[in-house]
Amino acid sequence: IATYCKNIGVEYLTVYAFSTENWKRPPEEVGAIMKLLNKYLHEAIETMERDGINLRFIGDTSVLSPELRELIGETDEISEKIDGFRVNVCVNYGGRDEILRAAKKAAKIYAEGGNVEKLTEEDFSRLLYTSGIPDPDLVIRPSGEIRISNFLLWQSAYAEYYFTDVLWPDFDERELDRAIESYRGRSRRYGGVKA
Repeated sequence: IATYCKNIGVEYLTVYAFSTENWKRPPEEVGAIMKLLNKYLHEAIETMERDGINLRFIGDTSVLSPELRELIGETDEISEKIDGFRVNVCVNYGGRDEILRAAKKAAKIYAEGGNVEKLTEEDFSRLLYTSGIPDPDLVIRPSGEIRISNFLLWQSAYAEYYFTDVLWPDFDERELDRAIESYRGRSRRYGGVKA
C-alpha cells in the first residue's frame, strides 16, 4: 500500500501498528505482533532507500525492546537521506496519550514564564508527535469497526472518514481506490457552509 500511495501521488501515509491499549492483549499476541514488527523493520531497512520511502515512527518507542529501538534508529538514519513520500507508523501510540504528553510539555513551557493566553492551536500542534506533518485529509478505518480507536484524535478533527469491512491484511490497491473515490465525492467545509 505504501508503494502504491507513493506512485499515485499521496505525500503522507500514517498507519496504526500498535496502540497504547494493545498492551492489554494476551502476552503471546503482543509477542507475535512485536516479531512481525521486527520482520517488517528488517525488510524496510533493505528496501526503503531503493523505493524512496521515508519511514518514521510515532509514539512512545522507549518501552520497546532494545533490538526494535535499534532498528527504528536505523530507519531514522536512512530516512534522513530521503525526501518526499513519508510513511508514519504509529507504535505504542494513542491519541489521548499524545494529547496528554503535549499538554504536559505546554504546561512546562508556560510554567517557565510563557504567556498561556498566547498559546494557539498551531503552537500546541508543534508539541505533538506529528509536528511538521499536515493533518490527514482522509482516515480509513478497516475491519468493519465503526470507531476511531484513539487514532490521531487532534489531527483528524476535520478529516473525512472511510469505513470498510476489509481487514487490514487484505486491504489492497483496489480498496484504497474505493476510499479515495469516496473522498473525492465529499464536500469539505471545515465547519463553514458550502460555497
